[in-house]
Amino acid sequence: MTTNDAFAAFLEQSVLPAELIDFRESLYQPLTDWLLRRRPRILGIQGTQGSGKSTLAAVLKWQLEQHGLSVAILSIDDLYLPLAGRQRLAQERHPLLATRGVPGTHDLALGEAILHWVRLGKGPKALPRFDKSRDDRRPEADWPVLPQPPDMLIFEGWCIGLSAEPETALAEPINALERRDDAQGEWRRYVNAQLAGPYQRLFAALDALIVLRAPGFEQVFNWRRRQEEGLRTRGGSGVMNDDQLRRFIQHYERLTRHGLATLGERADVLIPLDDQQRPGQPQWREPTV
Repeated sequence: MTTNDAFAAFLEQSVLPAELIDFRESLYQPLTDWLLRRRPRILGIQGTQGSGKSTLAAVLKWQLEQHGLSVAILSIDDLYLPLAGRQRLAQERHPLLATRGVPGTHDLALGEAILHWVRLGKGPKALPRFDKSRDDRRPEADWPVLPQPPDMLIFEGWCIGLSAEPETALAEPINALERRDDAQGEWRRYVNAQLAGPYQRLFAALDALIVLRAPGFEQVFNWRRRQEEGLRTRGGSGVMNDDQLRRFIQHYERLTRHGLATLGERADVLIPLDDQQRPGQPQWREPTV
């Protein structure tokens, strides 16, 4: 079986788009070669909602495993606080914190424990999983258990590696959600403070960062809408209609725009995307040879 045949079989088995094979030589193989040379213990992948972070993580995991490496994937989504915890946070700090996603709604102690185990630990550990259809963490009995730390952990998420905004940027609301539900700016200041402090400690564990850069925030709605359509096709529960989705992504608009403007400077590899999510030529911060 040729390499392309094996890759095509992997895509089919993983229910990933067959057309991804068109990018194996131009994108996935160069990234794999770079990772094999650099050997980051903890690799970050950042991108907007719907940009293909989980797809890229799955492909890189498969590619690296062909070279004998053990690779695990952790999404920052799997670190969401349980529903009850976010409800308490919403009561104590701000009602908008009941909605998962923004900095301040994750269990950072759990995340730090996992990253520490990957770098310095030994023995088995369970990785958390979040059930978006229930908007709650899955029972620990359902978490996959790794027998020992992997050679590489791929840590992916929409705010991975993101820096905090300047305080002056928080003064004015940027969308209807902020104008209506955060007129005094308490929510966005809390989120920014979380990002400036404990999240930076979490992101400091990254050995390398790959950024998938969307053309702009305007594409995020359409990309996220496709995800909802896919869930609807598969009969998933908790699927949002367009009005619900527009409100939902407004929670992320401020920091998504900030990331699009700033993360290119922090990325080790920047992958530009067109409006159809097709990746362009990777931009490397350092020479690849």
